[in-house]
Formats: sequence, structure tokens, C-alpha cells
Amino acid sequence: MSKMDPVVHFEMPADDRNRMAKFYAKVFGWKTELMGPDMGNYVVVTTTETNDGIPKNPGAINGGFYPKQKDMPAQYPSVVISVDDIRKSMREVAEAGGKVLGEPMEIPGIGQYVSFIDTEGNRVSLLQPSWRANTRPK
Repeated sequence: MSKMDPVVHFEMPADDRNRMAKFYAKVFGWKTELMGPDMGNYVVVTTTETNDGIPKNPGAINGGFYPKQKDMPAQYPSVVISVDDIRKSMREVAEAGGKVLGEPMEIPGIGQYVSFIDTEGNRVSLLQPSWRANTRPK
């Protein structure tokens, strides 16, 4: 069997990050960390126990909320797929009929990140993690 790239994170847009954080904490017990402007006012969401940021329970993932912006396309809940080579994966997305949305951005301490639209109009993201480069299963 060939290697599969796993879903490692989810993202959802928010009009009011404080309201959204309180909702998910109250309903589901999720822990939230509101990041500052240097991290795009992102809200990191912990949905499962972790060891050094890696979920303890196989198949469980954590996520985050990003601020809704009028000038950004496809602001819907989406998943983030971990890849070994973001540039290679971007080429493969385009060759398979998807549309890459811009160039990868560096998320400090996390890795390279870029979103794309798949052939069905879904926004999905790629992450080439820097912190898991030597721990990812082959």
C-alpha cells in the first residue's frame, strides 16, 4: 500500500472568535487559545489530549478558528492535510484539476501552509509541518 497523507487539523471561520470559543468550550469541553495579531488572531482549538502537540488518541485531531474576512474566498469549515513536500503537492493539486490559492505561508513553529479548492469547490489546506518532519510515519 502506498503512503497516505493524513488529515491533521480542521479549521472553521468565525465572525466573533470569543463567542465561538465560548460556545465550543461550553458544549464540547474544547480548550481554546486566542492568538494575537502576529498570528492572524487565530484561535487554536484542543479537542483531545496531546503529547507535545500530537493527539494521544489515534484518529483524533485538533483545530482552529480563523477570522472571517470579506475579501477571502471559500470561508467554510475545512480540513488540513499533512504532506511531506508542499510544492510537490501543490503541483499535484493543480494537475488533478484543483486550484491552489496563492503561495505557502510560514506559520511560526508549525510549518508551511497553503489552501486550495478541490474539483468539487471545497476549500482544503496543505501543511508541510516543520515540527513533525522526523516523526511522521512512512
